[in-house]
Amino acid sequence: MKCLAAVLLLVMLVPAWVVAAEPARVIDVWPGKAPGETKEIGPEEIQPAKPGENPPTTRITNVSRPTLHVFPAPKEKRNGAAIVICPGGGFRILAWDKEGTEVAAWANSIGVTAIVLKYRTPTAERQPRWQAPLQDTQRAISLVRSQAAEWNVDPARIGVLGFSAGGEIASLAAVRYGKRDYESLDVLDNVSCRPDFAVLIYPAGIIDEKGELKSDYQVSKETPPIFFAHAFNDGVKCEASVQLFLALKKAGVASELHVYSAGGHGFGLRPSAHPAATWPKRCEEWLGASGVLGIKFK
Repeated sequence: MKCLAAVLLLVMLVPAWVVAAEPARVIDVWPGKAPGETKEIGPEEIQPAKPGENPPTTRITNVSRPTLHVFPAPKEKRNGAAIVICPGGGFRILAWDKEGTEVAAWANSIGVTAIVLKYRTPTAERQPRWQAPLQDTQRAISLVRSQAAEWNVDPARIGVLGFSAGGEIASLAAVRYGKRDYESLDVLDNVSCRPDFAVLIYPAGIIDEKGELKSDYQVSKETPPIFFAHAFNDGVKCEASVQLFLALKKAGVASELHVYSAGGHGFGLRPSAHPAATWPKRCEEWLGASGVLGIKFK
């Protein structure tokens, strides 16, 4: 009986977004082969869970056909905002549930339509490693904006959220929106690929070996506002978030930075005793204060 009570207590403490529903639709990002792809890399694979991993994480690799997985916000909660989610995985895999579908469920819980992007991977050996995933992300943002009316989304409240390598992609989508990183294919590419806001969770790749912003990061007053969450003890240095935040402040772009005392890397939004586990609530508050959720505080 004691064991049963403990299990029931744990279930009560786990947020509803830990388990996401199936997507309402899955859409190809590109009408044919993605830009620059000339050979097959084999069928998609789901890698086995790591020993002792509880709960396990679904890791997907060999993605050559990028797709959007659409999770509409519940009608009774829908506020018109949408977010494209880029899971992390070091440009080798995608942490599909931990940093993808579970995040979509959280977004739905606050009334936001979520679109999980299955971007191309692995690209870690390419130069630059982020280019193909960034192309997928830019096209995804344009695609979502083109479907705004059908999906009950405000085309002026479409953001991007990324973890680790996905955070690098999301950050580049935020700062390089004026330069689409591929040749225009069709009328869809006439639709803006600029995100209206970005959420970066332990983003990688933003700073160089000297701890300075890489040259790819040209921040201006037109750069969208960004929310950051990072842990002090992350092996992916929290200075990445700090330096980009400082550049945004210098440009006058209202953003928010949280560097938590502990949490390490890859904490996602699963329940944890680490301080970093509170970031989803802080992000929800920021989205509300920024007007993304339809409520703006002065």
